[in-house]
Amino acid sequence: MTATRTERDSMGEFEVPADVYYGANTMRAKVNFPISDLRLPRGFIRAIGLIKQQAALVNRELGLLDENLAGAIIRAAQDVIDGALDGEFIVDVFQTGSGTSTNMNANEVIANRAIELLGGERGSRTPVHPNDHVNLGQSSNDVIPAAIQVAAAVSIREDTIPGLEVLEASLRRKSEEFWPVIKTGRTHLQDATPIRLGQEFLGYAGQMERARPRCEEAIAALAELPLGGTAVGTGVGTHPAFPPRVIALLAADLGIPFRETENHFSGQSTLDAVVSASGALRAVAVSMFKIANDLRLLGCGPRAGIAEIAIPAVQPGSSIMPGKVNPVICESVTMVAAQVIGNDATIAFCGTAGSLLELNVMMPVAAYDLLQSASLLAASARNLATQCVDGITATENGPAMVERGLMLCTALAPVIGYDAAAAIAKEAYNTGRTVREVARERSGLDEAELTRLLDAEAMTHPGRDSVPAGG
Repeated sequence: MTATRTERDSMGEFEVPADVYYGANTMRAKVNFPISDLRLPRGFIRAIGLIKQQAALVNRELGLLDENLAGAIIRAAQDVIDGALDGEFIVDVFQTGSGTSTNMNANEVIANRAIELLGGERGSRTPVHPNDHVNLGQSSNDVIPAAIQVAAAVSIREDTIPGLEVLEASLRRKSEEFWPVIKTGRTHLQDATPIRLGQEFLGYAGQMERARPRCEEAIAALAELPLGGTAVGTGVGTHPAFPPRVIALLAADLGIPFRETENHFSGQSTLDAVVSASGALRAVAVSMFKIANDLRLLGCGPRAGIAEIAIPAVQPGSSIMPGKVNPVICESVTMVAAQVIGNDATIAFCGTAGSLLELNVMMPVAAYDLLQSASLLAASARNLATQCVDGITATENGPAMVERGLMLCTALAPVIGYDAAAAIAKEAYNTGRTVREVARERSGLDEAELTRLLDAEAMTHPGRDSVPAGG
């Protein structure tokens, strides 16, 4: 039987395991919410630890917190920041919608660790009290949304953006490598005018290049913190200098320009910043889905498909078909994209349905999903780069099909007209001959002019004289 200690909170006595740092309030939440095995992640725990630590620093500066108590809280919060106490954060994601249980989980863990540092007894609530001292000048209603935004901004800056940069660099290297490879372009999955394989990869690199400013915009939205609004946005119970000083310390510590919101009523009654950031990550997920989908389509085969690129073989593809290899890295990216898009739908719903009067009451699940999206995109971008893109090679299939491409006739249209060029394409298709062979008979153009017009490589140059209109 597990040894327990009896703790008291505002609702009375409650039994808590004897060897833990969390207290009665946290234990009540554990009993009340046996919903899942999902817990708020390391980034969130670090963020709430930072907020509690900087709050103690500022409260000490303002003369609101005893020097010794503040010092112990600061040291205890550092243990939370460093991850030494992660196992103490036991509250389910599916809990009170304000995240009060998680805020109190942090308050109790830090208070009991501080008590221990001062030579006291865990659970005694003296000389450090979780509400009176650790939570001084704060409310769950402003701490939790602030912690979500801090954690997400840090994750996007330190994990997501670097991961996207790895993928972009990989795609750019392949673009340069594949620049000499001329192949048939496709629109509507039908043959189109020639394109360089390197130009296709340049398009993918451009998607990742443009993903970065979307992520930066998300960070900018998240940087406006609601800390200081306390219960309903009025700031009751906090010193006027408390929020700007705490936020300035967070900004200096993390290197992100966090600032106090100019409208606390908006800042904590909604999840607008979180919804906006999630939308940016959704756009990144859509871009990555397109890239992964194109790569597996271009690599399909190897005999009965397009097979214009060879994707690295990383594992056997079938338990029954020997030698089969599947584009599994690409598939993992598409599933990550599906998860991120689903997370975004959840976050949008939380922002819509959870924002009631002065408080959003669906914050914990929005926090979990946003941080998961940032992490998944980072990991899958790096994995796509290193396990797939870096090892892609071009085959001969693309260049081999260029001369047989029916859309070479597009280059004839400015000279002989659209209808005549279309007739040549149709005859070439019906007879199995090339556009060049049919055009020799029907266009009235000599061989030198046909060679000039039907130069597939020249068709890939922007600004070419015979650029076709439309798509």
